[in-house]
Amino acid sequence: MTGNPILDIVLYAILKMVGFIFVFVFPVAALLTWMERKYSAVVQDRIGPNRANVGTFRLGGLFHLVADSLKMLLKEDFSPDTPNPVMFKLAPLFAFVPVLVLFSVIPFGPGDLQISGSALGMLFIFAIASLNVYGATLGAWASNNKWSLLGGLRIAAQMISYEVAIGLTLVGVFMIYGSVDLQEIVVQQGGTVLGFLPAWGIFLQPFAFLLYLTCAIAENKRAPFDVAEAESELVAGYWTEYSAMGFGVLALSEFIEIVLIGCIGTTLFLGGWQIPGVHGGGAAIVTLQVAAFLAKTLFLIWVQFTIRWTLPRFRYDQIMKLGWKILLPAALVNLLATGIVLMIIDRA
Repeated sequence: MTGNPILDIVLYAILKMVGFIFVFVFPVAALLTWMERKYSAVVQDRIGPNRANVGTFRLGGLFHLVADSLKMLLKEDFSPDTPNPVMFKLAPLFAFVPVLVLFSVIPFGPGDLQISGSALGMLFIFAIASLNVYGATLGAWASNNKWSLLGGLRIAAQMISYEVAIGLTLVGVFMIYGSVDLQEIVVQQGGTVLGFLPAWGIFLQPFAFLLYLTCAIAENKRAPFDVAEAESELVAGYWTEYSAMGFGVLALSEFIEIVLIGCIGTTLFLGGWQIPGVHGGGAAIVTLQVAAFLAKTLFLIWVQFTIRWTLPRFRYDQIMKLGWKILLPAALVNLLATGIVLMIIDRA
C-alpha cells in the first residue's frame, strides 16, 4: 500500500486486471487457437497440428502457438486498394477492445474480486457488447471487396437479430434475482432450491440457459452460425483482405469472446464462484472459489467447442428464421412464464 487511497485503488484494480486478463483470459484464448485444430482432429479421427517442433520436442502441436505468433508479427501486412485505409486499419481494434473491456465487470471471486465493480454490470455488458458489430462490419466495408462486404452485411443482420433474443432471455434471470449487479446475482446463487439444489440459474432458468448459449454462439459468429465467413460462398468473408496482425487481432477477438461467453454463462447460470456447501472468507476458501469459477468457465468453453465441431453450418436464411421466428418467441414465452411463476409465488 502507498498510503494514498486513490493510488491504492488504481494499483489494486491493475493487479486484478493483470491477474484475471493477462494470466487467465489471454493464455486461454491463445490455447484455444491450438484447441480449435486439435479438437477438430480428435472429432474427425485425425492427428491435427504436430509439425512445429523444438529439436525432437513437439508437445502435441503446442509449438504451433509460437509459430502462429511469429507469423502474425513478421509476415507482410498487406493493405488492399481502398479509399478508407484508416478505417481498414482501425476496424480490428473496434472488434477487439469492446470484448476485452467487458471482462472488467465479471466477478471471478467473492467480495471485490472483479476488476471494476458496478451495480449495473449486466447493463454495461449489453451496452458495450452492442459495439462489437462495428469492428467486423466497418472492416468488411473498408476492405473494398465484394465478398467482405457481403460478409459484413451478414454480420450486421445476424448480430443485431440475436442481440434482441439474448437480451429478452436474460431478463428472466434478472427478474428472479432482482438485480443486474453480477456480483449480487452470484451471491444469491449461494442459496438452495427445494432444500438440496443450489440456486443456480441453470436450475431456475434451464430454458434460458439453452437460449443464452445458442444466441451467444450466434453473436460470436461461430459455427454453426459462421455464415459471415463461409469459405464456400464468401472466400473468407469479412476478413478476406486482412493479413498479419490485422487478421491476428480479429481472430484473437473471436477466441477471447469464447472465454467471455463462458464467464457470463458461469456468472448467471452456474453459480459463478459459488461452491455448494463451501462458505467462509479465508484465503484458502477464496482461492478455491476463484478456481471453481475458472473451472466452470473452461467447462462452458468445452461445450462451445463441442457444438462447433458437431453441428453443420446453417444456411443464412435458416439462421435468420431461427433468430426471429423461434428464439425470439421462445424468449418471450420464457419471460412470460417466469413472470407468472414469480407472481404466484409472491401471492402464495
